[in-house]
Amino acid sequence: MKPTTVARTVRATKVYGCGDTAVRALDDVSVDLPAGRFTAIMGPSGAGKSTLMHCVAGLDDLTSGQVFIGDVELGSLTDRQLTVLRRERIGFVFQSFNLVPTLSALENITLPMTLSGERPAADWITAVVDTVGLGDRLSHRPSELSGGQQQRVAIARALASRPKVIFADEPTGNLDSRTGEEILEFLRESVSGLGQTVVMVTHDPGAAGYSDAVVFLADGQAVDLMEGPTPQKVLDRMKAFGES
Repeated sequence: MKPTTVARTVRATKVYGCGDTAVRALDDVSVDLPAGRFTAIMGPSGAGKSTLMHCVAGLDDLTSGQVFIGDVELGSLTDRQLTVLRRERIGFVFQSFNLVPTLSALENITLPMTLSGERPAADWITAVVDTVGLGDRLSHRPSELSGGQQQRVAIARALASRPKVIFADEPTGNLDSRTGEEILEFLRESVSGLGQTVVMVTHDPGAAGYSDAVVFLADGQAVDLMEGPTPQKVLDRMKAFGES
């Protein structure tokens, strides 16, 4: 049985600039991102990885083509409708954590629901906090937490509203290797244990090894899909792009 598609692009094209200076960041990209799976997006620098993620997440507009979250085509939405969709259906984890410094860890985790006037489900918040191992740090502000703990808070925040999909853009980029591995394990567990969907941009073959599948981009185009990736298989594929 084919898995449900949580997000997809149809002939997605993104061009920055115009005329002789135009840069085609995405060039006719059609990809399906299945629900309940951990998908990594990889490719050489400038391949269009972050551009693809930002367009699928509704943070940037396509020049042409379509993006769907579930059955909703993002190009058909008003700015307000798009804001609501992002808040209700999408979670984000960034390299820079993006926590509010004056709020506690728990207040940061529940912030999206606070802003939308929703009451967090206590049992779900408890499950999320247990998954990311933050039970004894909930009253601490970001300045009192390590980088790895701050990223755990960011992941918990992304999970807290039960989004349809979490987009993670180089989530271990500012972390040491050991802490990065812990964060990847938490993302993996959010898929395996909590049924979440995660789409992650990364340049690291080791990070991609935690995923269920890897979409490879090159020169703004989707050029390969690898199921059941291992770090070595991903590294070998990357070498074909001239990167090791």
